[in-house]
Amino acid sequence: MRITIFTKPHCVQCNATCRALDKQGIAYQLIDLTEDEQALQRVRALGYQQVPVVMTEDDHWSGFRPDKLGALRSAQLQ
Repeated sequence: MRITIFTKPHCVQCNATCRALDKQGIAYQLIDLTEDEQALQRVRALGYQQVPVVMTEDDHWSGFRPDKLGALRSAQLQ
């Protein structure tokens, strides 16, 4: 499963999301929206105004969401 996290520097919720995935041993790609204008426009087109934005093959959400992060781990174990 491919997981992408759109982030920005000094983002507490972004750091918490990455730490939670690291703790679960889940790999992800990190994209800094301050360095990638195309990615920023993509996130805005989805209606998001805050980071992190987490995208998987089947879902996307904004903010630190322990419930969604736990579901990712469960999905990888299946």
